[in-house]
Amino acid sequence: MAEAATSLRHNAEHLAANLPPLLVAARRVAATVAQGVHGRRRVGQGETFWQFRSYEFGDPPQLIDWRQSAKTDRVFVRELEWEAAQSVWIWRDLSRSMDWRSGAALPLKRERADLLSLALSVLLIGAGEHVALLGSSLRPVTGRAGLSRLALVIERESRNDAEGPPSLPLPRNAHVVLIGDLLTPLEPLDSVVRDYAARGIKGHMLQVLDPAEEDLPYEGRVRFEDLESDSRWLLPRVESARATYRERFAEHCDGLATIARAVDWSYSRHRTDRPPQSALMTLYTALSQGREL
Repeated sequence: MAEAATSLRHNAEHLAANLPPLLVAARRVAATVAQGVHGRRRVGQGETFWQFRSYEFGDPPQLIDWRQSAKTDRVFVRELEWEAAQSVWIWRDLSRSMDWRSGAALPLKRERADLLSLALSVLLIGAGEHVALLGSSLRPVTGRAGLSRLALVIERESRNDAEGPPSLPLPRNAHVVLIGDLLTPLEPLDSVVRDYAARGIKGHMLQVLDPAEEDLPYEGRVRFEDLESDSRWLLPRVESARATYRERFAEHCDGLATIARAVDWSYSRHRTDRPPQSALMTLYTALSQGREL
């Protein structure tokens, strides 16, 4: 298991290293300069107390420090070092639909999502960011040791039947990245995204798809199976349904883009038959907008 995680990490680091060196170097230099300008100590990870701050809408009640709050007419929460840092929380779709590919030469959608998640973590941690996996018990990490822990968690996480990302309490400086095929109903996803946005959390949605899901290239009599519900459909002539299918598919993708645009998030689409570098670049650039990377 550890060998597989190490292999995944090496592949992710190789992918990140193939991005234009000038961009990566510029982001890292900017992060170093920004730390000097702000003149504050380097935030860490773990449980070290950082500061008291006023309670804000969306803060979990368990963070309230009642003793400090009793001294004034304001409500305060205790903030730890990792909570004060800018942090990126990555959600990967672990549902059964991600364990699929249309051809042996293609990666599983889950394999591509894992690679992109870890490659993004390589770049973010290299720029001084704290990274966590949304829904896991792992707190935001940084440094090479933290990257190793992320790789192990990604490798060991088991499949689940959740149809979409969870809505969880996050630090006020958090950003969320949602990576999956996003072929679930739009309404629940819209509700989760709006909930995060209402708490001031920015985000990005990356839709990872097999080319067959976009093109429906099959001909003749084909039986289709829903990996989530085990339902089956038999189409005697797939080509007769192709135009309608592509229209519905485009409408769904437009719906995802509308969800993101409504709350000032970003959305992009990636096919597993294309190099992952462009998807990684899109993710990293989206997260860099307005941030000190």
